[in-house]
This record gives sequence, structure tokens and C-alpha cells, in this order.
Amino acid sequence: MHFIDTPPPSTTPAAADGGKAAPSALPLPPAAAMPPAKGLRALRWRVWAWALPGLLLAALALGEAAGWPFLRAPLEAALSGRLERRVALAPAGGAFSVRFLGVLRLQASQLVIGAPAWSQAPHLLEGQDVTLELGWRDLWRAWRAPGVEPLRVRRLDAAHLDAHAERLADGRASWLLGPAAAASSPTPAPLPHFGRLGVAAGTVHFTDAAQGTAVEARMSLAEGSAAGAPAAKFTLSASGRYQRLPLKLELQSGGLLPWTGDEDHAPDPVALKVQATLGRATLAFDGTTTGLLQAGGLNGHFRLQGPSLAAVGDPLRVTLPTTAAFVAEGELQRRDSTWLAQVADATIGGSRVHGTFAYQAGPGQPRLTGQLSGPRLLLADLGPAVGAPADGSGARGGGKVLPAHPFDLAALRVMDADVRIVIDELNLDTPKLEPLRPLRAHLLLNDGVLELQELDARTAQGSLTGRLSLDGRGDTALWKADVRWSGVLLQQWLRLARKEGDPPWVTGRLDGNAAVQGQGRSTAEILASLQGTVRTSLLGGTLSHLAVEAAGLDLAQTLGVLLSGDDALPVPCAVADLEAQAGVLKPRTLVVDATDSVLWMDGTLSLAAETMDLRVVVAPRDFSPLALRTPLRVSGPFSSPNVTLARNLLSGKVGAALLLALINPLAALLPMLDAGNTGGADSHAAGCQALAARIAARR
Repeated sequence: MHFIDTPPPSTTPAAADGGKAAPSALPLPPAAAMPPAKGLRALRWRVWAWALPGLLLAALALGEAAGWPFLRAPLEAALSGRLERRVALAPAGGAFSVRFLGVLRLQASQLVIGAPAWSQAPHLLEGQDVTLELGWRDLWRAWRAPGVEPLRVRRLDAAHLDAHAERLADGRASWLLGPAAAASSPTPAPLPHFGRLGVAAGTVHFTDAAQGTAVEARMSLAEGSAAGAPAAKFTLSASGRYQRLPLKLELQSGGLLPWTGDEDHAPDPVALKVQATLGRATLAFDGTTTGLLQAGGLNGHFRLQGPSLAAVGDPLRVTLPTTAAFVAEGELQRRDSTWLAQVADATIGGSRVHGTFAYQAGPGQPRLTGQLSGPRLLLADLGPAVGAPADGSGARGGGKVLPAHPFDLAALRVMDADVRIVIDELNLDTPKLEPLRPLRAHLLLNDGVLELQELDARTAQGSLTGRLSLDGRGDTALWKADVRWSGVLLQQWLRLARKEGDPPWVTGRLDGNAAVQGQGRSTAEILASLQGTVRTSLLGGTLSHLAVEAAGLDLAQTLGVLLSGDDALPVPCAVADLEAQAGVLKPRTLVVDATDSVLWMDGTLSLAAETMDLRVVVAPRDFSPLALRTPLRVSGPFSSPNVTLARNLLSGKVGAALLLALINPLAALLPMLDAGNTGGADSHAAGCQALAARIAARR
């Protein structure tokens, strides 16, 4: 039996077709592996996910390159609605482009932003061939806090610009856009800040009803064109009123003016010249700038003059004292928010000073630091600071002489200060008193409190030390003084003329102290409320014999001194203890022990009424054949005091002398005889010694 091997039946199409061989082919996948419809959709989404960003980036690049011209009308409508006023970006057919990458950059042949409904101005801004750049962060700040954060404009260029900016007394400002423009605010809205302001020609009208400001400024830019032509020249001319003072300003810069500088990089300095008049004050500046206003720098020479330092400081919000007329010049710099002034020479009335100062105008309270020095300062030139007339007359009318002009207490709260004072000579504005040579002090102004600390002055071989303060935080000022003087030689300090060969009217070393305070809105009001004590004593002194006898109306001894010549009487003791209450000074003790006589004084001196009523009494220790011995009375207003004799005592002596003269002419001399009052004189002298000892112990 034979077995024949046969292949299995073929499953290929060739085996079924007459046994002919078919070409080779890949096997088909099973039906379960075929892609479903959702797989095709996922594939299409993946393709679009790669293609769409590319298309968007391409569209954005094309739009940025073309400047999005088709957005002009939609952008006008959107801005007009958002800002609540008319906005026109370009006339039909005019040039227009806007770009959004990095910064918002708008270019238009014409840009018009209308004025708010409450304004009578034709528009807020109208410009021709305008280029405007705004940072997105700056826009966000201004939008988030309208009226608080200023709008920062990085760049504004225009062939011609006409702007009308105004602020009403209730705080509404035309440059606030949107709903904020119609809202009143007690806080003044800040002006926009410009990084670069390039205007070929233009006019700016600015009014501020709250500050009494109305200024019109015209500007122009002339560019150098040909080779060798002069550089570009920017000019600005302004006139009007600034804070109710007449203003005139002429400004020239050697090119496109960097208005406030650039936060990202410092531009090159540009030559700058300024001539300005504000009220009666004038300023001349010649130098360079890298940004005229907010963040830029100035560097150059200045000359400033005016009727008072305060008249210049008030508009600039810098606290300066009211003074006589002044002229100052030196070097001025600005670094970011700090002003540096090197005052080489300043003449204030008859005073000559100089100094170095830094004014920090940062976001917090402004602060002035530095040192004031000089060879000579006259007290009269600072008189207006305490309300005295600038002409030095001191008269107010009605017999009043104390300065009554109100203090500007608000100015003390404008800034802080830390200034060292080093003056070679402080002249007290009278030839009868020795000047202070030198004067050293430390001036501090913090939160409305002005202090003069570390006061140290020298005069007549003695010293004056202490501290003064003026608290201006309230409606009325609180003034305090705690000063001491020691070793002052009266014969040098008091410049009282005498004939050659005659002794000084008074000599000795003067010591003492004063601790007083008062409150008011002027010097007169403060003195009218004065409280405290004043104590002083004279050690190792002498007094003119002629003055003592004349004060006691000792006619015989006065005549004898005149014939023989004056001499100096030793003064073992002289003290004064004065008390002030409600502006009235009253001597608790005022005694002068002059060896042969003792003088004392009582009465009152009213700083409130500016009158005096004082009595001077002399108790002699020696005999005199011809003496009236009548107390002297000094009374009346400060402006014209009267010196009289006690009429009752004097008339009694004179009447008795006349009656006795009827009996015998020699008998008329009997009422004039004075045997002296040793007991009374010694009693007052002992009191003087005891008080002097107590004063010395306190010291």
C-alpha cells in the first residue's frame, strides 16, 4: 500500500483560479483594528492645534506691521464710550496706525480728545501728526486708581498741539477721563507725567480754580537741518497767574526737551536757560537738564532775588522764613527727587550768608537738610518772620509796638528740616548792644514743631545757651524758651556813651536764666499770654555815682559829683526776680545795693496791654542837705512812656518849703534835709544778698 502526500487545500485566490499562481500581497488587518470616526476627528484637532497659533501669530505680525488700519472706527467708538467724551483718531483718508506689542503706540494725522460736559473749553487736546506711547502698566495704574495715580505718558510727539487743561474748585479735572472726570474730590487730581514731549509748535492753557492759577504757554521746536546748522532749539513762553501771583516764564533748551526723563535710561543732558518772574521774585538759570520736571536732573548756575525768602518758598512748598529783600546765587543740581543747592553768596537786607542745602522731595514728607553759615546776620532782617514790619518801624498804631502779624503755621507743616546754623556775627540791630559773636544752633522742624536746639552764642566775654521751640501743629502756636546767660560783662555788652575819663554807667558780670512760654497766633498774642520766670544777678559790679544820686533826686550830692567828677560806686549785690502771669511781668524782687544807697523797683509791666506802671525808690545811707528823695514813676504805653515824680510827696516837700520861706528863707531848706535811711537800706541789701545766694545755688 502506497500513501501519496497531497498539500492541503490552498486558501489563496490563485488556488481557486485554475491553479494559477497570484502575485504576493500584505495580509489585511482584522476588522477590530480599523480606526473609528472619533479617531479621525482627534487627528484633525491635532492638526489645527499646530496650525492655528501659527495662523494667529502670522495675523498678529501682519496687523502690527500694517498698524491695524481697520481698527480706527471701532477704536474711536470704544474710546468715546469708555472715556465718556468725543475721541477722533484721524479724518477720513488720514494716516492712522496703532500697535499693541510692548507698549500702546498710536500714530494719527489728527488726534482730538473732547472736553468734559461741564467745561467751556473747545477740547482737552487737539494734535496734528501725533505719536503717542503709553505703557500697559501705567494704563493699569491710572485705570485702577483714577484721580490718585497720575497718567504716565511715555512719549507725545506732535507737529502742532493745542491743549486746554482745567481743574475746578471742587476737584473735577478735565484730564481725568471716564466717570472719574465728573466726580468732585477734595484731593487735587495729579497732572499727567510726560517722559518725552516733542512738540514742533503748540499752545497749552492751564487753569486751576482752587490754587488761583491761570497760565497760557506757547512752545516751538526748530530743528537744525543742513550740515553745520545749529542744533535744535526748543522754546517755551508762559504768562498768567500762578497761585494768584503774576507769572512770566521764558525757557530755552538746546534740543528736544526731555520733559521728565526716562525711567529706563538716563538721556543725554540738554542745554537749558530759564528766566522767570513770579510776583516780585525773579529766577535766572543757565545749565543743563536730563528731564525738566519729575525724574530728570538739573545742573547749572542760578540767581534768585525777591522781597522775602518766604515769598519764594510758598509757591514751591518749601518752608522759608519771612525776611527782608534778598539776592542769592550759586549752583543748583537735581538728582532724581533731591535738589542740591550750593549758595555761594546771599544778601538778605544787610546780612551776608551762604550755605549748602539738600531738599528731598520724595513720596513722603519733604525734608530740607544742610548748613547755613555766614559772616554777618542782622536781627532786623529776620524781623518779618515774627511779624515785625519790614521797614523796621515797629509801629502798629494805637501805641502798640509788639509784632502782631499772624504766623503762617501751615507752612511749618509743609516739610521737615534739619539745618545747622553757624553765623560769625548776629547783629541785634541797635548800636547800644554788643553783637553775638559767634552764634551756633541746630534748627529742627518735624511734624510742625520748630526747635532751635543747642543754642550757643558768645558776647561781651559771656555766653548765651538754651533752647527755643514753636509748636505749630494746632490753630495757635505754643512758644517755649529756656535760655541761660553767664559771664556777660555789662560794660562791654551795653554800649552807653560817656565822656572820656568818666567811668561806665554800670559794670559787672551778669548771670541769669529765663523759663517762659506763651500761646497765640502772633508774637503779640504769645507775649500777651506769657507765663514763667526771669531771674538775673550782677556780680562784682559798679554803678555810676552820678546815676545813683540823680535817681534819688539828691540835688546836693548830684551837684557835688558834677563838680568833682563822677566815680564808680561798688555794687555788692544786684538781683532781679521777675514773674510773668497772663502776660504781666511783675518784679518779685528787683534790688540794687550801691554802697551809699539801695534802689529797688516794684509795679507791673503788661505785655498784653503794652503798658507799664513801675516805681523806682532810692533808700540812701548818707546825709544830704538838699534832697527831694521822691520815688520815680515810669508809666504809660511802650511806645511813649512817661517818667514822673510821686506828686503827693513832692508837692508836700515843696509846699512845706514855700511856707517856711515866708518865715525865713533859710528855713525853706529844712524839708530838703535827708538824714538817710540806713535801716531800710540795709534791710533791702540783706534781701538782695539772700536772693543772690538762692539764684547761685539753683545755677
